[in-house]
Amino acid sequence: MAIVRALPRPAPGTGRWWLFGTVAIVLAVAAISWVSLHDSGNRITATTVAYDVVDDSSVLIRFDVTRPPQLSLSCTLRALDGHFGVVGSAVVAIPPGAEGTTHHVATIRTAARAVTGVVQDCVRT
Repeated sequence: MAIVRALPRPAPGTGRWWLFGTVAIVLAVAAISWVSLHDSGNRITATTVAYDVVDDSSVLIRFDVTRPPQLSLSCTLRALDGHFGVVGSAVVAIPPGAEGTTHHVATIRTAARAVTGVVQDCVRT
């Protein structure tokens, strides 16, 4: 035979505070959802597609950039060694264009042999 226990009841007069708190939480979640969905069309993303370690002093990086077509960007590329230390860096200018996603290729000069090349970030200029 199972024992059924009733949940404790809130103190008298606190029901409206529970209602107010629930409504406030629902409105906050709706506002956060709207802001995140509204801004998704203006996002800037950069994806490293491939890299080639050419020699001890250079790395070739292929990357895609997605952004609103009217924006010009500056993308920072990094060449890293086996300990994730930066051995080379370059800033690539991405002009505005007709397409939202564009493909780019850049070569980074390095101070030592790199093992990888990545796009660190892209920002509006």
